[in-house]
Amino acid sequence: MQRFDAVVIGGGPGGYSCAIRLSQNGLRTALVEAAELGGTCLNRGCIPTKALLHSAALYHQAIHSEDFGVTAENVTFDYAKIMQRKDAVVNQLRQGIGFLERDYGVTVLRSRAVLTSRATVLLDDGETLSCKHIVLAAGSSPARLSIPGADLPGVVDSTGLLNRTVCPEHIVIVGGGVIGVEFATFFRHLGVRVTIIEMLDRVLGPMDRAVTDFVEAELRKSGVSLVLGVRVEAIEPGLEVRYTSAKDGTRGAAQGDLVLLAGGRVPNVKDLGLEAAGVRLDRKGYVETDGLCRTNVPGIYAIGDVNGKMQLAHAAAAQGLLAADHIAGKPCKQLNQNRIPSCVYCAPETAMVGLTEEEARAAGRDVGTGIFQFSANGKALVMGQDRGFAKFVFDRGTDEILGFHVAGPRATDLAGEVAAVMECEGTIAEFGSTVHPHPTVSEVLMEAAHVCHGNCVNVPAGAQKRP
Repeated sequence: MQRFDAVVIGGGPGGYSCAIRLSQNGLRTALVEAAELGGTCLNRGCIPTKALLHSAALYHQAIHSEDFGVTAENVTFDYAKIMQRKDAVVNQLRQGIGFLERDYGVTVLRSRAVLTSRATVLLDDGETLSCKHIVLAAGSSPARLSIPGADLPGVVDSTGLLNRTVCPEHIVIVGGGVIGVEFATFFRHLGVRVTIIEMLDRVLGPMDRAVTDFVEAELRKSGVSLVLGVRVEAIEPGLEVRYTSAKDGTRGAAQGDLVLLAGGRVPNVKDLGLEAAGVRLDRKGYVETDGLCRTNVPGIYAIGDVNGKMQLAHAAAAQGLLAADHIAGKPCKQLNQNRIPSCVYCAPETAMVGLTEEEARAAGRDVGTGIFQFSANGKALVMGQDRGFAKFVFDRGTDEILGFHVAGPRATDLAGEVAAVMECEGTIAEFGSTVHPHPTVSEVLMEAAHVCHGNCVNVPAGAQKRP
């Protein structure tokens, strides 16, 4: 039996960050991972999909380079090489994580792990680890949709799609969430026919209505077919996806040579031995935790996708650092989920922090908004990426920033700046008084803050809402 101060189960962004911080805090730590270091994010999610999206964006930009006075002839893409580059990026980052774990003295064990009590963990080879603290960071997996025909050849989930080396001619995507929209963007930039079938009446349902309306318009403009508000009934041989309208019961079908099931993710809680340790799940099947990621069992924590708070890699990493510091007895503050950005890498990008306008009004806040269009931003025009907007949602009485929503170039980077100001409890006025460099995309933040107070000098008077 090996003895540790802490054992972390799962080597994704939450788990590997937690293990390093535990070691930094002076605890003898083991990190147990059954597959690859980096978890879903690095190996089957965030990083590989962004690598694909970047390659596709370069190809798309090259074939439209004449708009910038650049002539590029006979531009083609090699799908297999795109996938090879994706793998190379993943491998480099995975090796980096392994180096960091070794450098900080973390013992990495390649094995499945099963809790046998609140202080012991059983490995595949029969060895038992004894510890004072356990951190569950087992992540999540693609949800298996109960659709007849979901097991047909040519029907894949996101993991299966990333392993393919042949580009489809027409892909049908079941699910209009983040995964579905990002893969739609990737394939459409390569010239592939794309159809999205979504049960809700809009894509990216949790986002602000202004953003989802904009994203839908951009998808349609790019040639993506959107079938919204329908229920998929079956996938027939020949990869024909049959669906029924939730509104009037009309039937339809879409046929492609590849079908992607992008129906969300489920927590990896099965066969972890949670019952033996007495760890409780909530009614949705996630590990139940408090604001400090503690489970109902003293000494056992759960971070990342398994606790269901926010299925985002950066949220998992932040929770991992929080748990590691709490285990070490350091002063800790609960994470405020309204200050953690969510990002979608469509074209153009979109991101949000905090409440949507609808949520803020439902909460009874005295809601004001300020919107600035990228078409009035010099840097966006220079880049030829002037579609989209930045939108603040704020409280008129307190000037508190309640939410931020953006669709446009570098949107996912802009959200980080707003999150930082919100974490410092900065106001709209303070944001507006912060001088931003010119010409930069970041100026849209300052301008949108000015619009909130009706004093933006780069927006016509009639287009600004005044307090």
